[in-house]
Amino acid sequence: MGGDKKEILTQLSKALAGIQDERIREVLLAVLNVIEQDAETIRQLREENQRLRDEVSRLKGEQGKPKIRPEKPKDESQESTGSQKENRDISSEKERRKDKGRSGSSRKRKKKNRINIDHTEIRKVDKTLLPPDAEFKGYAESTVQDLIIKPDNVLFRKEIYYSPSEGKTYTAEVPVGYQGEYGPHIKTTALILKNVCTMSEPKILELFHNCKIIISAGTVSNMLIKDKEAFHEEKQQLYRAGLGATEYQQIDDTSARVNGQNYYMQVLGNPYYTAYFTAERKDRLTVLQILSNGEPDGGQGLRYLINDEAFQLLQQMRIGKKITAGLRELKSDRQLSKEEIEELLSARLPLLNPIAKTRILEATAIAWYHQAEGYPVIQTLLCDDAPQYKLLTEYLALCWVHDGRHYKKLSPVVPYNVRILEEFIDRYWQYYRKLLAYKEAPSETLAASVSAEFDKLFSTETGYALLDERISKTKAKKGNLLLVLKFPQIPLHNNDSELAARQQTRRRDVSLHTMVPEGTKANDTFLSIVQTCKKLGINCYEYFLDRIQRTFAIPPLAVLIADSASPQ
Repeated sequence: MGGDKKEILTQLSKALAGIQDERIREVLLAVLNVIEQDAETIRQLREENQRLRDEVSRLKGEQGKPKIRPEKPKDESQESTGSQKENRDISSEKERRKDKGRSGSSRKRKKKNRINIDHTEIRKVDKTLLPPDAEFKGYAESTVQDLIIKPDNVLFRKEIYYSPSEGKTYTAEVPVGYQGEYGPHIKTTALILKNVCTMSEPKILELFHNCKIIISAGTVSNMLIKDKEAFHEEKQQLYRAGLGATEYQQIDDTSARVNGQNYYMQVLGNPYYTAYFTAERKDRLTVLQILSNGEPDGGQGLRYLINDEAFQLLQQMRIGKKITAGLRELKSDRQLSKEEIEELLSARLPLLNPIAKTRILEATAIAWYHQAEGYPVIQTLLCDDAPQYKLLTEYLALCWVHDGRHYKKLSPVVPYNVRILEEFIDRYWQYYRKLLAYKEAPSETLAASVSAEFDKLFSTETGYALLDERISKTKAKKGNLLLVLKFPQIPLHNNDSELAARQQTRRRDVSLHTMVPEGTKANDTFLSIVQTCKKLGINCYEYFLDRIQRTFAIPPLAVLIADSASPQ
């Protein structure tokens, strides 16, 4: 914005505070809101124009405009341009952590106490350097950490016996984990480098070659994805145990690439586990399929129930009475497969449009899920405001951090609006900290007080139209944002799932996509195992070596999850 225009807006903002005539004040506020709305429209058009230019450049075989993060302006209240806003930090760490002291967990632990001594070596002084009166006074100790990476190639000479009477040969077996051409430590190292260190397969191969291991790229790939049924089973077990560990689950999604195609990864978890599922779609049926049995197969494993709850859900989904009336003739307590319900719908409702058909499948699948037996049914889901997560569970808790980002995305150009936005954001996070205090000491009296304060805060009218619109949207989500008043154990934010999703993002940066179904499944499985091990405090290298050598000194992760979640 030009200097003259900015100065005019500054003067108008100063004048607004001193205007006593309410009618003039309302007119001036309306003018400023028109300016704000036009500025926002211009910003969006500029961004869209730049995206189209970049796409044209890519189609021509050229590069688009590079995304260069601008330097932080000296005056933080300085107006942001369109390109600056695109790169703005909209996180809320600064606001949420204000007035929060350093926790004890952030103190640096003594390193020496955590080092295991593998061997002790006594170093002697060269006696020829000592004077005649030198006396021995003991030892000075220093601990040095080192790591030895070298080949450990073993030639097994296996005894062979032959029984003429049986016509049978007996051959000695190699230790568990040494089957094939490579030992358990190479197999474990490959899994660690790929799934913990996020190294690409070519780099893993390069490291092995530098360590004088003769191995091919195909063998490394097979080592990472082939014959991993035991790990896949452990992932399924830990997921099921995790679902039963708490009354709530956190969920988020991120993008994934499979053989050059865009896919989606759902990330579920709680304090005891994290599980990943890659699927072609991220619709409600896919999410429900994952929640019901942990297999994102497009809804093929779901069952469908046309009962009273299904009709209530269809009403919430705004399906017309004419359609639901035709469906009522099919009401029963019998669980249907996907093929059966589609056949019924085709016969009874042949003119059903695709959207209505999808809603019917969703409603009847949810109705079945809510009364399913033999598998943990999630009571509460904590997530962002994405539509595919709604109606799946009895309760839906929304993330305060996601909601708070909408306020930081506002970019007013009028100084008056900049000030009132900053003031409201400050009040927003003050209220958030009161919710944190409630979680520490919940009570019915405090819950009523906090609920009333929510109504007061989000009934605020500032005169800045875009901010007022955002405030009213937050107020409409009161039940979901304040579910913590009923269930204090629920987190106020979904950062756990977001941080878990970043693990996939980092992996996608290193290896753009998985090529075969086995690779996709292995990616989900090992991400789940590694992140769950971290939450349970298990050393991943020791875990993988334990499973490959089949010593099973480390209990199943599902057992550890159940033990961690059970009251002490």
